[in-house]
Amino acid sequence: MNLSDMLGYADIQQLSRIADVYRCECNGHSKNELIQSILSTVSRNDVFEAQIGTMKMEDLRFLNSLLFEARSSYSLEDLIARVQHARFGDEDIREESAPPPKAKRSKKKAEPEPKQLSPRDIIAKFKHQGWLFNGFSGPNRYLFQVPNDLKSRFRETLRRKFAAELKYTEEPPVYRDEQMLMQDDIRQFLHYAYHNEIQLTSDGSMYKRFSIQLLERFGIREELPGKGEWRFGYGKHFNHYPNRMSYLYDFCHHAKYISEQQAVLAVTTSGQERIAAKPPQGEAEDMYRYWLKLYKSPIPNLLSLVHWIHALSEEWVTVQSLRQVLIPYIKPYYYDGADTILEQRIIMMMVHLGLLRLGEHPEHGTVVRMTKAGRAIVSGISLAEPVV
Repeated sequence: MNLSDMLGYADIQQLSRIADVYRCECNGHSKNELIQSILSTVSRNDVFEAQIGTMKMEDLRFLNSLLFEARSSYSLEDLIARVQHARFGDEDIREESAPPPKAKRSKKKAEPEPKQLSPRDIIAKFKHQGWLFNGFSGPNRYLFQVPNDLKSRFRETLRRKFAAELKYTEEPPVYRDEQMLMQDDIRQFLHYAYHNEIQLTSDGSMYKRFSIQLLERFGIREELPGKGEWRFGYGKHFNHYPNRMSYLYDFCHHAKYISEQQAVLAVTTSGQERIAAKPPQGEAEDMYRYWLKLYKSPIPNLLSLVHWIHALSEEWVTVQSLRQVLIPYIKPYYYDGADTILEQRIIMMMVHLGLLRLGEHPEHGTVVRMTKAGRAIVSGISLAEPVV
């Protein structure tokens, strides 16, 4: 439903609160006048942009988590969890190494520091702004919705805000385009596994010699992780395999092309069919969905980050300017800082999946641009829970 529909179902008390936020001048006892005044005010771009311009970063992160999903309703528990995910702890960071300054004697009482709003207070604030509405009857009474037209306006307003801070360039003289390479290497992996008895260690990973031989067959060369390097969170055997190979292995297992039986890696009937035929229709989309699913736990807002890269990279854009815009929305994950997550876990994996081209500009450094196939895949798939 759109904002006008949801306002029509809202009671006069909620309408009065929304009207107060936007300083609407109208008869507060007339539901019709309240609705018309709110719609007239919210439709103004200057008012809408001013509201977004005054939002705190944690509020923007919370809003961002609601903008790119196909789902239309959220439970209170889900919204509370999203508010908590939006708090990275950086808003309250203080210098602990230096001793606190001595308080000067003063007759005036020191003003108390502003108290951080609770998740429920944040949700209530969004309700008072007319950005969240409760369901109005039956079991939906306890679910919350964002008006569809407001979602579109939020996305467009934030897109313009982000784009104004980006550095766009002409096409670089050299760039990487890995479209179809991952699918070619799936066949290479299955062909090698079918013709060789790949033995597995006690933890289920391949012995090092098999990994090295496979890497030599792949279209993209990677190095095995260094000994003692902390790696976890992005796949079954992520601590043993490099990034791209780890994902490729997990996708083949997910697609039931391979199975791990009695310490030996076996190619299934489906895997043998995959060797003999062209990649199945829709495999590129399935690979993108599975990547979202696999990486969603360490990067909860991965879907929105991918959509922002999609929206902001229709032309060649520098990675440095993208970093400045998107880093505030990326929460570090243990040993992975926000920069590593953006560049290695998101941008490079999008390159490997054929969604992005990666180039090197002689003046502006590393640049990226969405591929035509990448635009079609990302714009065509927007799922709250990617397909299992």
